[in-house]
Parts: sequence; structure tokens; C-alpha cells
Amino acid sequence: MRSVAIYNATSSSVKEFIIFGFPSLHGVQTLLFGIFFPIYLFTITGNTVILLLIWLDQHLHTPMYFFVSNLSILDISYTSVTVPKMLAKFLLNSSTISKNGCFLQMYFFLSLVATECFLLTVMAYDRYLAICTPLHYSMHMTKKLCFCLSTTAWIGGFMAPIPSVILALKLPFCGPNIIYHYYCDHPPLIQLACADISFNVAFGSSISFFVFVLTFSLIVASYIKIIMSILKISSSKGRRKTFSTCASHFLVVNLFFLPLFFMYIRPTASYSSDVDSLVAMVYSIMTPMLNPIIYCLRNQEIKGAFRRQMKRIKVFCI
Repeated sequence: MRSVAIYNATSSSVKEFIIFGFPSLHGVQTLLFGIFFPIYLFTITGNTVILLLIWLDQHLHTPMYFFVSNLSILDISYTSVTVPKMLAKFLLNSSTISKNGCFLQMYFFLSLVATECFLLTVMAYDRYLAICTPLHYSMHMTKKLCFCLSTTAWIGGFMAPIPSVILALKLPFCGPNIIYHYYCDHPPLIQLACADISFNVAFGSSISFFVFVLTFSLIVASYIKIIMSILKISSSKGRRKTFSTCASHFLVVNLFFLPLFFMYIRPTASYSSDVDSLVAMVYSIMTPMLNPIIYCLRNQEIKGAFRRQMKRIKVFCI
């Protein structure tokens, strides 16, 4: 394993970085591959199944499941941005990544995470309309509005990290070149710069604070309204049934946002690399894996769609 920076003879700048995630577990790479490869396959398979069910079953052609399909695409995308490189490191000891490749990985990952923040906010707004204004829901949440909201989430997500990435690109990297993380993320990457990074840390935290706190606050506001509406329902059965329609989304929000606050909204970029890697795994690997389980096990409509498709397959095979 190389521990020195790779220099260019003329510019003395780093041209490659070394991904060195989980330093304390460096001796069990094969075991880590055996753990994370099945998780990655399950994530891709589970989210693909949800996408297919929503596409094939007419009963799921509703605004809520349109946004769930967007969420599945996001989970597949940002897991695939980081995990394959991590698996290659575990199995083949392929630890190096070019400087351009590192910044691209960082940009796409941050963009997809920001997009998920915006999308979860849109989904909370959808549940607010469905529960608080049920008689006017179909009139408000039209196909055109669904498309506009999802498009805005995607565009906003890919715009949000651009200033932080541009500022990071302007930093000089002259060594060392070891990133103590399992992918190229903003906090561990800028620590390697041969310059004062206090402005980058402050600016990056400010952007993260704006995106995460704004979206999380809107989600909380939506759920306050939702809970108030649910409490007005006279029967306990009715309250349980109504809350079950947004319970999956509520669980996903908590699993996704809580580690994000720790990772990106903080006054310093320097924390234990093992702690950072473990926290990052919650929202970058575990949450995408759990989303299909949450939406399938807690959702009768998804279960019904799965059973209908299985019956169709049996009939077709016969």
C-alpha cells in the first residue's frame, strides 16, 4: 500500500488519491467484501423490483408511488456511485482513484444525497395533501404537479453542491493523498489540501445546513399538520389506518436525515475516520437497502401488486 503522494514533476500536485476506509479493519478485507456485496445486490434488486411493480401495476399509478419510484432510482444511483469502488478495494485491493474521478464521485454523491432530501420533502408534502385535504387531493396533486415537483427536486439536488465542489477544486493538493474514508467525500477530501480550509469547511457546512435544515423543517412542519389531522379522527382504527399511509416515509426520513446532520453540519472537517465511515454507511448503504424492506413489509398495496404479478407470471408460464 502506498503511503506517499503521487506528484507531477512540474506542478507538484497530486494526480491520484488512495481510498483507505476503515483503517482499523484493514486486515479483514475479504470478510468486508462478503458482507457488503450481498447488501449491494439486495439494494439493487429490491429497488428494481419496486420500480417494476410500480411500472407494471395500474393500481400503483398514483402520485405517492410516482415519488417512491423516484426514491428507488435515487437509492440505486447513489449506492452505485460509491459501493462498486469500495468492493473493488476489498476484493482486488484497487485503492487508487484519479483526482478527476474523485471529484466526480464526490459531486454525484453529494448531488444525489441533496436530491433525496428534496424528494423526501416533496413526499411529505404529498402525504400532507392526502391526509389534511383528502377531498381536494386529486385536484391539487395532478400529474403535471408531480412531474414539476420531482424535476425541481432533481435539478435542485444537482445544483446545490456545485459551489462547494468548485471551491474544493481550487484548493492545492500536494500531499499526502490518502483519503481515510470509503469514498471521496467533501470533509475527508479537503483535509488533504495544502492550504487553509476553514472557509471551505464553513461554506460547505452552510450549504449543507441550508439544504438539510430547510428540507427537514418542511418535513417536520408537514408531519405536525398530519398528526394534528390524525388526532381529529374519532376512531382509533381510522387513526392507525391513516398514519400507516405515511409511516414508511416517516421511518425513511429519520434513518436518512439523522446521520446527515452529524456528517455535514459541524464546525470541523476532522473526526475519527472509522466514525465518519460508519455514519456515512447508515445513509449511503443501509438506508437504500432498508427502503425496499420498509416499503414492502409495511405497505399492503405493494404486497398486493407483488401477488398480482406473481399470478400473472404463473398464468403465463402455464
